[in-house]
Amino acid sequence: MKIQYLGHSCFYLESSAGVSVLTDPYTKVGYELPRGLQADIVLTSHGHFDHNYVQAVSTDCIVKELGETERFGIQMIGIDSFHDPLMGGLRGKNIIFKLDIDGITVCHLGDLGEPCSAELLEKIGKVDVLLIPVGGTYTIDATQAYEYAQKIAPKVVIPMHYKPQDGALDITSADEFLSFYDEKQIKRIVNGAVELSLENFTEETLILYMERVRK
Repeated sequence: MKIQYLGHSCFYLESSAGVSVLTDPYTKVGYELPRGLQADIVLTSHGHFDHNYVQAVSTDCIVKELGETERFGIQMIGIDSFHDPLMGGLRGKNIIFKLDIDGITVCHLGDLGEPCSAELLEKIGKVDVLLIPVGGTYTIDATQAYEYAQKIAPKVVIPMHYKPQDGALDITSADEFLSFYDEKQIKRIVNGAVELSLENFTEETLILYMERVRK
């Protein structure tokens, strides 16, 4: 499975069979998505402008529903959750997506804002690769994200929804989240894609810090 970070909460994932999935396309966050994006499947966790800008992607398949579904051979589950600590009272609901790509279980937490609970952890279940918001304000913050990561215990953690140098939203950088980990656990990737396979995983969790830097 190949994974590339396109900024904010947007990732481009591609299976070994060439099936592509794009998560939470955005606009108006201080920078824009690359032009000419195409994907077999687009996932959107909720309807806000910075997660639901599907106009930026050429696709015939947009998934924004709860429950189990299958598209192009990719098994997906949409899990109900909340965008804020008041259980939707501030910003409504959020969909967590779990996907099986090449035998790897990927979990995109979307704009998760609710505190970590045994009930939600049970719904999420086993995860190999966790895509987790860390910037706070509109989502869980760095400390809460670390708690989720520790309890879910994936093989790979990839922070998202953090503020880069040219970001416009009032969220924090990923620095505080990264500070919870030893530097030897962190692999830093700038403007690149990474190939992940089950054979690559080790007992120690890898923190994959992916940055999109405008040239």
